[in-house]
Amino acid sequence: MKSMKNARFWVLLSLAIGSIEAAEGPRPRGVAPEFAKFYKSTEAFTCISNPSIKLDASHVNDDYCDCPDGSDEPGTSACSYLSDLSPSFASDVSVKEPNISLALPGYYCKNKGHLPSYIPFLSVNDGVCDYEFCCDGSDEWAKVGGKACEDKCKEIGKEWRKNDEQRQKALGSAAKKRKELIIEAARLRKEIEGRIQTLGTQIEGSVITVNNLEAALAEVEKQEKGKVMKSSGSGSRVSVLAGLAKDRIEELRGALFDVWRQRDAAKERIAELEGILSTFKEEYNPNFNDEGVKRAVRSWEEYAAREKSPDDDAARDRDLDEFTKPDSDSGAIQWSEWEDPVESDTDVLYKIEEYLPKQIREWIDQKLRDLRVMLVENGILAGSRHSGSESKAVVNARDALKVAEDALRENQDQLKSHKEDLNKDYGQDDVFRALKGRCVSKDSGEYVYELCWLDRTKQRSKKGGSETGMGNFDRIDSITVDEEVPPDGKGIGSGERVVLRYENGQHCWNGPNRSTLVVLACAEKDEVWKIVEEEKCVYRMEVGTPAACGIAVNGREKAGGTPKEEL
Repeated sequence: MKSMKNARFWVLLSLAIGSIEAAEGPRPRGVAPEFAKFYKSTEAFTCISNPSIKLDASHVNDDYCDCPDGSDEPGTSACSYLSDLSPSFASDVSVKEPNISLALPGYYCKNKGHLPSYIPFLSVNDGVCDYEFCCDGSDEWAKVGGKACEDKCKEIGKEWRKNDEQRQKALGSAAKKRKELIIEAARLRKEIEGRIQTLGTQIEGSVITVNNLEAALAEVEKQEKGKVMKSSGSGSRVSVLAGLAKDRIEELRGALFDVWRQRDAAKERIAELEGILSTFKEEYNPNFNDEGVKRAVRSWEEYAAREKSPDDDAARDRDLDEFTKPDSDSGAIQWSEWEDPVESDTDVLYKIEEYLPKQIREWIDQKLRDLRVMLVENGILAGSRHSGSESKAVVNARDALKVAEDALRENQDQLKSHKEDLNKDYGQDDVFRALKGRCVSKDSGEYVYELCWLDRTKQRSKKGGSETGMGNFDRIDSITVDEEVPPDGKGIGSGERVVLRYENGQHCWNGPNRSTLVVLACAEKDEVWKIVEEEKCVYRMEVGTPAACGIAVNGREKAGGTPKEEL
């Protein structure tokens, strides 16, 4: 039913064009309807871009270029050589600065039964049937060399209308899919906005929790400062200090032993690398013209020629061996002399307190705590820590605060990330938000190329090996293109197109960082059509996607992917 309607449309259109042409009267060969007004007179002709030059009507299409703009030869190739460097004409002696730009876009082919079109003047009567532009064969009217081009507009037009019907159907389906992408993008955006609101509420509660835990930690620390602690052993302050010093020395001894071991491992690795480079220098081909390889060899030769520092590792190792021995073996420090238990001042204090009544003990204890807190806070007295440890109450309070601070920081980072995401450019109607993270690939024989929307492009060899990053998404942009669309419609066509720029990919050997320009056109599904390397490590992908259908570029709606059916 639909095909019948389309056929009826083309019949009516042909009749309408015929009626208009009949009403206008005959036009000179090669003149389009929009230029017919300049050729109405049967007695004289005025050059279109040079109205001061008038010719006899018989000079039109006489195969001689009289007008400096070529408008007197719409149906021949006589003026095809015209350019801005063309000399003046004998007919325009009185014109000081004639307009020598071609006034007509080309030879007009009526192509009855198909779409009318223009063909360059140079192709008129050149002995070649240019059915792509002139399916009616009218461009070879002179039959040069006996070459006659038959009218094929009926079958070409029929095939074109069939393909166009399929294209329009595909574009309709693509437009529907784009609407679905827009709905999905709106849903994702609303989801992020809801998450932002939730995070805002959670952050407000987390801030209150952190403030409360900070106050609780301060209170616990204050209480701990007021305590008069007995040492874990029965030793004096000197014996406690000796214990701390012994622990510290053991830590330093262990660290020194680790550094010693790491130094030996590094020396072995350097020796291995020097062996590899030495073998490389001996075996590389000096006739191989690669500046990178030559620079590497020269750098190795300079490195190998440097004077090495004297090797005194043996003496140093003996010292290190002595340093890392336990004190009990080396006899450097006799810790037992300093760790003998001696009754401390604190022990005496506790013994006096045992003889006091309970109420007096509690009163004195509280006063001592308050006094100690004041002295500690003013820096007069050191805190009551022993061996660098904290009480379980302080540790628990500090851990609880850290957990709350980490949760607050994580929520704040998420909030910042979501707000930045809302401000990112996802194209018109936010449509590329729905595609973000999805990937589409193309097998091109030796390699498989992959495009991940708003993420990265990459290349993978089918012979194995790691992936090569061809670029990371940078921004959405637009460019102007002018290319033919193949019969299957998988092409970017002409006009302005949305592009995705992927920059700072993996570095090329003796070249720049890889980059990819992804040119988009309207298609029924996401598909990589073509990949070319325009320059060294600079790639261009032509990709079809429903997201590119109907996108406004610089304020103009673009369908993309379909040829412009115009004269």
